Amino acid sequence: MRDVIQLGDISIEVDRKAIKNVHLSVHPPDGRVTLSAPLSTRLEVARAYAITKLAWIRKQQEKMKEQLRETPRRYVQRESHYLWGRRYLLNVVHTEDKAHVTIDHKRITLHVKTGSNRNKREAVMYEWQKSLLHDYIQEIIPKWEKMLGVKVNAYYVQRMKTKWGSCNHRSGTIRLNTELVKKPKDLVEYVIVHEMAHLLFPNHGEHYVALMNRFYPRWREARMELNELPLSHVEWKMP
Repeated sequence: MRDVIQLGDISIEVDRKAIKNVHLSVHPPDGRVTLSAPLSTRLEVARAYAITKLAWIRKQQEKMKEQLRETPRRYVQRESHYLWGRRYLLNVVHTEDKAHVTIDHKRITLHVKTGSNRNKREAVMYEWQKSLLHDYIQEIIPKWEKMLGVKVNAYYVQRMKTKWGSCNHRSGTIRLNTELVKKPKDLVEYVIVHEMAHLLFPNHGEHYVALMNRFYPRWREARMELNELPLSHVEWKMP
């Protein structure tokens, strides 16, 4: 069980790992705070370190509170929707054929039966977006398997309330958030590389950082850009 440091109204989860240095992180969208520390670190030492970073923690949390957040989508005519970082207007067309989605350079057209409710429209859009994300992931994974010298045994695409992605290095699998389909492709690639790198180094220690610096030198900029984009109304956090 992880220890928790309480500093006023701020709770900090302490996770001891096989690393050399302390890493303090504030996670979007709600400002959750974690502290990763070497295995031998005493709790009072971790607490003293966290106290020195209180001002920084509060600053990061305030920035996250001010971050733009999307309103829930209603899937109605001329509503804004995003695909690969670009804004499209939704066009709703009634059809007696099977529900489906088409796209041109200005709009996404949702073909649904007359009387379809919001949940049905959302489900059709979700499956279409998920198929696009699958197609892109299947382009990116083989490219980075060769570059990193790793093998992804399987990947999964799903709604995730807590992260953009996750990795199980023991099984060689990664999971990716379906919300990624709304973000620019280069940032989606960053998340995929981030998780694939964890197949080699499960934590964010110096070996992991060195690997990312070597193969994806702008990873810090990509992470910052991703964190600054509007959030879905669904709660999630950056890994």
